[in-house]
Amino acid sequence: MGPSTLDLFILTFNCAKTLINVPVFASHLQDALTRNATGLPDLVAFSLQEFAPLSYSFIGGYFLSPYLARFEEALNIAAAQVAAATTTSKRPSSAGGEGEAESDSLLSTNGPQSQGQSQGQSNGGRAKPYHLIRSHNAGMTAVMVFARDPEAVRRLQVAEVGFGAADMGNKGAVGVRVAYAAGDDDGSTAEVTFVATHFAAMEWNLRRRNKNWRSIVSDLVFENPKEVIEGLEGLGSGPKGRLLDSAASQGITPEEEEQEMLLSAEQEAALLQHNDRLRGISVFRPGSHLFVAGDLNYRIGAKTPPPLAAFPSLDASSPDYWPAFLGRDQLTQEREAGRTLHGLSEAPITFPPTYKLDVQSGAEGAVNEAEVRRAGAGAGAGAAEVVPFTYAPHRWPSWCDRVLYLETPRSEAAKVEVLAYEPLPVVRTSDHQAVYLRARVPVLLSSQPAATSSAEAEAEDEDDPRVRLPVPIDVDAYGRRAAARRREVLVGWSMFLWSTREGAVVIATLMLVGVGGWWAWQGV
Repeated sequence: MGPSTLDLFILTFNCAKTLINVPVFASHLQDALTRNATGLPDLVAFSLQEFAPLSYSFIGGYFLSPYLARFEEALNIAAAQVAAATTTSKRPSSAGGEGEAESDSLLSTNGPQSQGQSQGQSNGGRAKPYHLIRSHNAGMTAVMVFARDPEAVRRLQVAEVGFGAADMGNKGAVGVRVAYAAGDDDGSTAEVTFVATHFAAMEWNLRRRNKNWRSIVSDLVFENPKEVIEGLEGLGSGPKGRLLDSAASQGITPEEEEQEMLLSAEQEAALLQHNDRLRGISVFRPGSHLFVAGDLNYRIGAKTPPPLAAFPSLDASSPDYWPAFLGRDQLTQEREAGRTLHGLSEAPITFPPTYKLDVQSGAEGAVNEAEVRRAGAGAGAGAAEVVPFTYAPHRWPSWCDRVLYLETPRSEAAKVEVLAYEPLPVVRTSDHQAVYLRARVPVLLSSQPAATSSAEAEAEDEDDPRVRLPVPIDVDAYGRRAAARRREVLVGWSMFLWSTREGAVVIATLMLVGVGGWWAWQGV
């Protein structure tokens, strides 16, 4: 009998601070869930960037519910349709027999929803296919994790880091770590770490994007290092944090980058004796699968495109057909050079750039004009719209939206099996395309990444970040992020009051009450 596996679906989408159209998004998800697979995945993770306005994201709570709830609704509509189609296709095989029973089970769950979520009903009173086990955000970056069987969740942890001024989360990363029963009777459990992130924008901010990744490795910790290990005070980067780590600030210089690496080397030497325990709270925890999904913002040029620059084309006969631009992808270059996303792998890219899209009102002049016209000519009732678009002339069309994963250690025979790595169709509410990865991952047989009983084995796995962290843990980051969260609430309410319609109503009401009170007091 082969090792147990877990079926995962990870999607990343930059929402452009706009509510999604639920029926449209559900239709696209339905197609994605059936790509190269016949059943529904065990776990679904959504990495969302700019999912709500900045003021709402900083305040959190009630203000975020309308934005996140739409994704849960869209997923369950899509999953219910997939399950219903499976039921229809299997029913003729037996009249009320085993085939029907198996397919009907797709529409039910094995227990009540965990993490305080209500047991919602859909599809004619049946239990909804997926349950939200955790959503969490760091500013405008959020992660949502759904499970088919919430009772299979054995353990759950969250972590967050902000890349903005004073560690705030105008851009940042958020992680969820889930221990999930693999489904077989052997009691095996798979642990998966999902990281949703949004790196610095602009073509020229390559070094800052690499720095954002280093911040994830050093600062995105699932427990406070100072509580895990006593005596670590004074080994971090100090209470002020990264005051200039925002996309709007001036880029870091090579000298600053070199100085940071020297500080990292000093910290690494001091923390080496605690290496095993610190790895356990990092994103590179041995025994845990790692998936990083987000708007990573790596471009195909270091400067904005000049006028009349050749852009990727969807026409296979064109000399500018989009695969010719893949060699210019910054992420692939930096990853292979060992400067970012250390140790992570990516499935082959078989789709054109997903950013920056200008949605058009008609097919004339659109990059996908031929596809739009074909869809219009053959469209029937209920057919999904093919949205015409062009690439914005002031940004290089790029593969900004990516999903990467950490391959299993050399000591494991089973590897990650990628079933699909594709974009969803273009939608009218965003200048990005959503991108998803469908994969099966094995249950790791050991909590250690590889045998380390000899110097030869250690040398063989030296490039495995589960053995040697590429950046040392910053033991002060946990406390800095807690302080940054308090600042975010203050900034969020200030922005809400002075930059939104609702805030204007609140201010006007307070002014009227104040004037009325003063007038009444004067009349006494």
